[in-house]
Amino acid sequence: MSLRLNCDLGESFGSWKMGLDEAVMPHIDQANIACGFHAGDPLVMQKTLTLAKQNNVTVGAHPGYPDLVGFGRRSIKASAAEIKAMLQYQIAAMDGMAASQGLTLEYVKPHGAMYNDMMANAEVRSAIMQGIAEYHRPLVLMLQSTPQAEEHLAEAEQAGISLWFEIFADRCYDDDGKLLARTKPGAVHSKEKMLAQVKQLQEQGTVTTVSGHTLNLRADTLCVHGDNMDGVNAIQEIRELIS
Repeated sequence: MSLRLNCDLGESFGSWKMGLDEAVMPHIDQANIACGFHAGDPLVMQKTLTLAKQNNVTVGAHPGYPDLVGFGRRSIKASAAEIKAMLQYQIAAMDGMAASQGLTLEYVKPHGAMYNDMMANAEVRSAIMQGIAEYHRPLVLMLQSTPQAEEHLAEAEQAGISLWFEIFADRCYDDDGKLLARTKPGAVHSKEKMLAQVKQLQEQGTVTTVSGHTLNLRADTLCVHGDNMDGVNAIQEIRELIS
């Protein structure tokens, strides 16, 4: 199994700094760059794209709901037309800024509440898929790998788009294939458990759930988080495991 590493980056805003982008970028394959609705601003977007170019990292748009105060983690009730428009607006901004630096935007990974809504609500997922399908050139949609992957592939095929399935390195999985709620004990793995999960995924294509069951999951890319130095060090070790 060939896994790529992806990370959410470019989430600083004005004088507020979020993440350790410079430390993370050399160790990842894909940068999910905030588009200004939940985090990021034009200058941060530009600088993050430059950093990705310097490190030969594939760039993707990381659009979210218009919710700077809540960091895009609050769900917003929106029509399909509104979701498609806010998605295309953010993608177009990132696409244009990337092209200005000679980069090609490759994919879209929704952020926060928009991502969660996409996974839980077929109507939101359909709107997102249609929004990407109606963009003026092909882009891949990144979404969470679950036991419903075949259904999601069928939906994407009907919409006319491609998918990349992602797994979270540092999160525990419930028996139904969803992420264990953060309110429950053990939802976020220790470094040791995270590295063990990555090794198992790399070697067997499976993860072990909270109750000890083995779960087969499709995986194209692995989400890592680097907002502190411990996280950056863990990313370096994950890179060694999957290389």
